[in-house]
Amino acid sequence: MTRIKTKYNRRSFLQVSTAAGGGMLLGFSWLTGCTAAEIEEEILAMPDTWYKMNAYIKIGENGVVTIQSPNPEIGQNVKTSMPMIVAEELDVDWKNVLVEQAGLNTSDFTRQVAGGSNSIRRGWNSLRTAGAAARKVLLDAAAQQWQVPVGELTTESGVIHHSASGRSIGYGDVASAASAMEVPEEVTLKDPKDFKIIGTATKNVDGKKIVMGAPLFGLDYREDGMLIAMVEHAPAFGMKLKSVDGAAAKAMPGIIDVFSIDTGLLRKARPNTFAFTDLVAIVGKSTWEVMKAKKALKIEWEWDTKAENSEDHERQMSAMLEAGAKKAQRRDGDPENAFKNAAKVIERTYSAPFLPHNTMEPMNFFAHVTSEKAHLVGPIQTPERTANAIMEALDYPAEKVSIMMTRMGGGFGRRLYGHFGLEAALISKQVQAPVQLVYSREDDMSNGTYRPAYKVRYRAALNEANELTAFHVHGVGIHGGPVFSNRFPAGTIDHYLAENEAVESNVSTGAWRAPRSNFIAGAEQSFLDEIAEATGQDPIDFRLALFERAINDPVGKKNDYDPERYAGVLRLVKEKSDWNTPKPGVSRGVAAYFCHNSYIAQVLDMVMENGKPKLQKVWCAVDCGIVVNPEGARNIIEGGIVDGIGHGLYGNLTIVDGVPQQNNFDSYNLIRQSDTPLEIETFFVDNGIDPTGLGEPGLPPAIGAFANAFYKATGERLYQQPFAQEKALLG
Repeated sequence: MTRIKTKYNRRSFLQVSTAAGGGMLLGFSWLTGCTAAEIEEEILAMPDTWYKMNAYIKIGENGVVTIQSPNPEIGQNVKTSMPMIVAEELDVDWKNVLVEQAGLNTSDFTRQVAGGSNSIRRGWNSLRTAGAAARKVLLDAAAQQWQVPVGELTTESGVIHHSASGRSIGYGDVASAASAMEVPEEVTLKDPKDFKIIGTATKNVDGKKIVMGAPLFGLDYREDGMLIAMVEHAPAFGMKLKSVDGAAAKAMPGIIDVFSIDTGLLRKARPNTFAFTDLVAIVGKSTWEVMKAKKALKIEWEWDTKAENSEDHERQMSAMLEAGAKKAQRRDGDPENAFKNAAKVIERTYSAPFLPHNTMEPMNFFAHVTSEKAHLVGPIQTPERTANAIMEALDYPAEKVSIMMTRMGGGFGRRLYGHFGLEAALISKQVQAPVQLVYSREDDMSNGTYRPAYKVRYRAALNEANELTAFHVHGVGIHGGPVFSNRFPAGTIDHYLAENEAVESNVSTGAWRAPRSNFIAGAEQSFLDEIAEATGQDPIDFRLALFERAINDPVGKKNDYDPERYAGVLRLVKEKSDWNTPKPGVSRGVAAYFCHNSYIAQVLDMVMENGKPKLQKVWCAVDCGIVVNPEGARNIIEGGIVDGIGHGLYGNLTIVDGVPQQNNFDSYNLIRQSDTPLEIETFFVDNGIDPTGLGEPGLPPAIGAFANAFYKATGERLYQQPFAQEKALLG
């Protein structure tokens, strides 16, 4: 068991309501608690008496527990997993736990963000402490009532027991008395071997509502008198608004107003992610009426800067690779001399295009701005950042801006940037009415914050004995290069050089599921397979030998991975996939990658049918520490694998003269069911380490595993994404 300081005092309990019957609300301020926190819940029965310490647990007199969650639910299942953590330490029956989504509250919560695969990792200790401290004051209350030492009491499923006297009492029955108890200075956390809820497969708490179509998402939100708004932005990156004639559109049925708005504040804050600042808003009574009116707008645009196109980006990145970087991010040994004296040099270049996010729920946000307040509701990964932009734009203090978060129909980084929330607020202010802003699919895809286009060149030096002596990676990307200089294989080779460069562009870019890793992992793992083949080694054994060097005699002191855990997932996937047993007609590819503090290795089995690859099975080994909810974890991993393979095969957004050429699913291909693996089997390493990231790490290695299996099947290497475009036989 672990003892942990609560860092709370008696005044942390605040009585917020009282009535006959009892009940307790125990909340913990994550500002003063042990770490930042994130939770979620939904109310069943309101207790009669509540006690609060900001972020909170509510205990009703009927024993029901409600856990409020400050973090957005984006499909990563935190609305289930986080309450499981609290319920475990509180020692209640999971069936008596409900989840409630909190709104933005910077006074009570820190880091109300869905991003970086950090929700469980950041909230782990705080959530456990919240549950354990609540359990402790309940025990104290029962001990005082029965006049027995608290050490003689035990709990199970929300009931306190005193075995010596045979007495039992429910949490709800002592909740009122517990409110008078001092907050414990420290609590004892469970030993992981004693977990009953954590580690059990648990259904998504919103699952039934999702299946039944119950209102959960931003597009579901309604208020009386709500209008619908849409926007028209410049048709090309590098253009700005010259004039707008909205008379014809405004005269159409149901249309309330047409006007231009300037969202330049967000561009000022994040210049790479908000390319279009001049927008024309159309507001009406229904979506269909607004969409028809939008087509009747007469707008003139003019060039503000040079238009961008894919060829420009490609030429710039290629020129930078040819010229060599100006400054190394990491240099071990003497790589230049090692390459000069090499018996053989392997050099390969890999590239990937811009990618939109294509969330199934298009961008939307509700806003009702009055002189008294700005009330917003919608799907957002970064509510605080969005609120700050709205405060600046409206010149409102924090107490006049509220944001309630809805469940998101996908995000993948697209909803990190809340320009659509700011736009909704500005539109509502202009029309002096509640407004729901809705993007069409075309609006979203042509006004996106895209995954940057990337290009990377790898070089490997081999000596006369066919041994790897030097390694060089040089990456270039739009607004930032893709290379992580201190990740594997850094630390495994005496002579190592890592370089990164950025190309500036009018095109807006931003985080896309597993930023940078989503490209560099596939390139790196493909190149490592080529080195393994050149040195006559099995791909897994080659990687394991490098990890042995990092374990026993590492190069450098800044390696940001644990080589033993990294090697561990490779050994596990090798064992589970029966890697060394040949399978006639089956080609196998392997890849392993570390990101978001987790380690994942994958083996992909492929067969060729009529000249096209068919994916038979993917084995996946995952080291992400303690797995809170295995069912949700497997879903996340499987989704990441399919997402990675799909975008590696088909994902492609091209820009010609500043105009995105793909704006809907008729021209942008997503993976179809027939392309997905027939089976995915996932194995989690049971090491008792505190949880790390899981929402993103499953995607990056899938691309490399596919490329390596494809080479085994066809003898052709894949260097340019999308692979289906590079190799016609995939089309």
